[in-house]
Amino acid sequence: MLDAVVSFRSVPRILELFHSQTSLELPWTPHFTSVINWSLRVGLGLLRQVCPTCEPWIAIIDYSIDIGTKKALVVLRVKTQSLRQRGSAIQLQDCECIGLKVRETVNHQTVCQDLEDIFAIAGVPQAIVKDCDYTLAKGVRHWSAKQGKPVPVIDDIGHCMASALKSQFEKTADYKAFTAALGQGAKCLRQTEFACLTPPKLRTKGRFQSISKLGEWGAKMLDVFAVKGGAKKGSVLAKLRTVFPGFLRMKPFIERFALTTKIVSEVMEIIKNKGLNKVTYQQCYQLSKTLPRNSKVKTHLQAWLKKHVQIQAELTELPLLSSSDIIETLFGNYKYMLERSPQADMNRSVLLIPALCGSRKEAVIDQALNKAFQVDLAHWEEKNIPYTVRKKRQEFFKHKSQKSGKIITD
Repeated sequence: MLDAVVSFRSVPRILELFHSQTSLELPWTPHFTSVINWSLRVGLGLLRQVCPTCEPWIAIIDYSIDIGTKKALVVLRVKTQSLRQRGSAIQLQDCECIGLKVRETVNHQTVCQDLEDIFAIAGVPQAIVKDCDYTLAKGVRHWSAKQGKPVPVIDDIGHCMASALKSQFEKTADYKAFTAALGQGAKCLRQTEFACLTPPKLRTKGRFQSISKLGEWGAKMLDVFAVKGGAKKGSVLAKLRTVFPGFLRMKPFIERFALTTKIVSEVMEIIKNKGLNKVTYQQCYQLSKTLPRNSKVKTHLQAWLKKHVQIQAELTELPLLSSSDIIETLFGNYKYMLERSPQADMNRSVLLIPALCGSRKEAVIDQALNKAFQVDLAHWEEKNIPYTVRKKRQEFFKHKSQKSGKIITD
């Protein structure tokens, strides 16, 4: 079986090649727009066949980033035993998209209402995994309060540790001096023969979710700088000493920063791949003890571990899924497809999200196609995506062109 990722526009050409170079007989070659519509029908069909399940499961919920003026709330269903069955971090094949809601205005009330609609069809999960977003947290809390028995909420380990790192380091003078020095040094290293030594670039958003790379870089550079005496003219060390003056004076901070990010990375690797249970709890708690006594990260990590190991003991004997990384991966795949458009906007292509996860077996696809037809796509788009940037632009210029005495220019 051949499994590959190709663009929609390339499908007709690929089918023509198969027809001409193999024994495969094709009565006709579909246009690429037909392939797009089939994919969207699969996504809509998968949503339409969502139903309750008797197996224990956990919901992972999150909002996509803003695309145009809209956001999409996505809810994934993951079986509780998925972590043990895979033996590592879950993948998109282990997930089922059970809910997709597109909104322009997002608040805790819309989150609560959307969750009510989704879980009324899919059933109530054992627990909900989410990030630290305030609006999302408040909406989940309001929904849970309406249930007969409150549903436990699992805070994503990645976002919690990022918040702890931010709380400990972001406003300190040492961290500001360190990042400022790296920013200036990076400018001098780029487009030179030493560009490979450029420090990792800090993201504008969510920088503390990938900050461990910076800590690792800092620890390695300390070893490079740990050479007594003068450096040979034109050598790497001489260049680095010029680019990062006073680097060794920041050694105490860099060592503390690198140690903290290293411990956090090790903890997250354990939790994301093995889940949380009594064994991984002890492993991570022992790691937390190696952090400095006054470390805010240590306090946050130990509090997170104690809270969530109790949730795990009350819910299941299986390892507890404690990361929402998989839904970020799903959004990343969708965003990558959307960025090919010259004018990114959330339109009916959002229906590709359910088709990007779960089983891709032929029987599943056939069943999904039989649940949604072309007319259903039009009805869904009219209800959920009443307008797009492209439609608004077309309506605007159409309206302007109908006014007499006006000169329309490009």
